[in-house]
Amino acid sequence: MTDRNLASAPRPHRHHWRRDLVELAALFCAVAVADGIANLVVHGPRGPILLVASAVALLVTAAFHTWWARRHSHAPPPAGAPSDPPPVPSATAGAGGGGTNGTGTAAALWRMRTTVRDEPGSLASLCTALARNGVDILTLQTHPLPEGGTVDEFLLRAPQQLPSAELTRAVARAGGHSTWIERADAHDLVDTPTRVLGLATRTALDAAELPLALRQLLGRCTIHSIPATTLSGRPNAGADAPVEGVLEATVMRLRDPSGGAITVERPYLPFTPTEFARARALVELDARLGPRVPSGRHVLTLPEGNEITVRRADGSDLSAARAMHDRCSERTLGLRYHGPVADADRYLGHLLSPRFGRTVAATTASGRLVALGHLLWDGDETEVALLIEDEWQRRGIGSELLRRLLAMAVEAGCDSVYAVTQASNTGMVAAMRGLGLPLDYQIEEGTLVITARLNATPAGSRPAHGTPHAPAAYEPGHRH
Repeated sequence: MTDRNLASAPRPHRHHWRRDLVELAALFCAVAVADGIANLVVHGPRGPILLVASAVALLVTAAFHTWWARRHSHAPPPAGAPSDPPPVPSATAGAGGGGTNGTGTAAALWRMRTTVRDEPGSLASLCTALARNGVDILTLQTHPLPEGGTVDEFLLRAPQQLPSAELTRAVARAGGHSTWIERADAHDLVDTPTRVLGLATRTALDAAELPLALRQLLGRCTIHSIPATTLSGRPNAGADAPVEGVLEATVMRLRDPSGGAITVERPYLPFTPTEFARARALVELDARLGPRVPSGRHVLTLPEGNEITVRRADGSDLSAARAMHDRCSERTLGLRYHGPVADADRYLGHLLSPRFGRTVAATTASGRLVALGHLLWDGDETEVALLIEDEWQRRGIGSELLRRLLAMAVEAGCDSVYAVTQASNTGMVAAMRGLGLPLDYQIEEGTLVITARLNATPAGSRPAHGTPHAPAAYEPGHRH
């Protein structure tokens, strides 16, 4: 047996004669008091009444003591008791949405950024202010600034009834400034390293994903891919970004590996050096991997039995696309481009570039390219366009290409797509109507603009990898 066990072993009980003497004296006193009370009750004038009253008093006292003991034995300690630690907001990401907070009440998710002084205790003051308002911190990122200070980015779960203005005021009282806040959803619960790895994977698999990956990485911003030269062959202004890139408050410029530059603008919130480094890393990854498109192919059997292969297209298909152009009639080209095409090679090279959208091609069993479908980023909007060789029209190829383009638009998080055509182009009008989506028709500068709302599709058809975002812009104001 160890020393510890010997020390904890029970010791024999020792009797003391003083304790026995005191207990015996107390017993004699109790007997004497009981004898006196008995004589008073029995021989007194109101002995029975006094006896009953004493019994009732004893019962009432016992009942009160029982109630008091039960009430205080189960009562929680006071909220301000020194032993209670103050509420500390959680800094771990939850697995669910913003339905309820820790107390079971309705809650809302918010994304918030604020700038604080780079000194000890500034973040603690901010967290304490959020905790006083019942706000739970789900994720936290810090972005150090070169001129001093830190931008803290939070994902918050706050009470539903707490307005954003009150949340901003609480942050300001705690020392935060330049605060920006917007609603978030369950997709934002994915931690930043996981989200960045997912975007890098998508970029590695498809060169067309780079503008979309930058858009989802940096939030609500506008991305312009500026080619090195215009369609007429002149140098493009703003396409000479340095290799290391440029960061200017709310604008960053990065060199496009395929030529030209990528400009990212976010006028409501300056970019941080951390965001700039992440964006530049994605662009460098794209540059190292070079041109690439997914290799998936789908075989379509036409009503007459011919097989058509539908696949992604890129700049390597330029010569085949030009040959198809030469086989198309003036009317077909006029319906597609709304006028003559002065430089088909340069124009097709622009359309086939993954920076400005995605292109699908239809080829015959012999490898002859007979149709092209384009999904083109146009600012916050997305355009779809089709060109089908004359002898292959009215065979269902256009409808098949259009369905695949819209599936890509849904995957990219687009809310709607539009097609610019003419009322006489009954094939395009019929293909858009065959989608089964709500359509809006508008006459614009003598042309017909048909807009299909993709948010009317079933919820299960939307991707689950992130919050839907608008695609990047390619050339503002140009409709192809």
